[in-house]
Amino acid sequence: MIVCMPIGENGQIGDGWGRAHDVAVARIGADGEMLDWTEFPVHWDTLHDQGGEGQHHARIARFLMDHGVERVISGHMGPGMVHMLEKMNISTVLDVRGDARDIARQYGGS
Repeated sequence: MIVCMPIGENGQIGDGWGRAHDVAVARIGADGEMLDWTEFPVHWDTLHDQGGEGQHHARIARFLMDHGVERVISGHMGPGMVHMLEKMNISTVLDVRGDARDIARQYGGS
C-alpha cells in the first residue's frame, strides 16, 4: 500500500494535511515492512491561499495521483479535503500522533 502523510518536526507526523510543508510517501508491504520512503517539500503551507477556489485541492489531488497514493494519514484534515479524498477512493486515517515511519508501518500494511 502507498501512504502519504505530513511530516513535522523530528520525524513526527504533522498535524495539518492541507497546510503541510513536507510530506512523505511510503510504500508498505502487506506485513507492515517499509519498502520505500521518500520525503517531498510540497510547501502547501505557503500555497494554501494562492490561486482561485479549488486550486489548492486540485494541487494536492494531482500530487496524490502522480504518486499512486492509496491512503492519507494525518493529525488533522478539513471536511472538504476528506470529501475530495473519498471521491478519489483514497482512505484517510486521522487524529494520529507519533513517529511518522512507525505510523506508516502501522496503518500502511494490508
